[in-house]
Amino acid sequence: MRTVELICSPPLEETVRGAWHRLAEAGLPSLARNTHPTNRPHLTLASVEEFPPGAQARLADLVDAALPLPVRLDRITVLDGSTPLVWLVRPSPALTALHAAVWDVLAGAEGRLPWHEPGRWIPHLSLALRFRDADRRRARAVAAVDRPTGAFVAARSYDGTDRTVTPLGDTGR
Repeated sequence: MRTVELICSPPLEETVRGAWHRLAEAGLPSLARNTHPTNRPHLTLASVEEFPPGAQARLADLVDAALPLPVRLDRITVLDGSTPLVWLVRPSPALTALHAAVWDVLAGAEGRLPWHEPGRWIPHLSLALRFRDADRRRARAVAAVDRPTGAFVAARSYDGTDRTVTPLGDTGR
């Protein structure tokens, strides 16, 4: 699996990591417990089995032109009732356009994960991967900061086979 992900500005990343830590300290599921070196707050734009030929260079050009991209986080919720606890990202026109452009580049890719595709994508930053809807209110009280703002300032691709990341574009460093 290969992804296209946007990375948060340092202040926004600190805000999300703070929520991770507050959840963990409250005994709730949290990505703070994931100690893999690639674990950091990010917004996934796409996930496919492999990039088509030439796609990585085209994706790098896209993100170099689009970033930095201002962002405002919205409410904290549980997707699908009992799966990820997430901080929703307000989909600005610029973010929506970048997302569509990424999928245009990946049009020929195999193994596309449909929940990232235009029309089904719910932009979010994950706070916990397995979460019960019954704990949502408590999680909001523990984790929430009132609608933080920031920017996406870099992009990367995660390779699920070897669990490594590759920067995308000059901003991906």
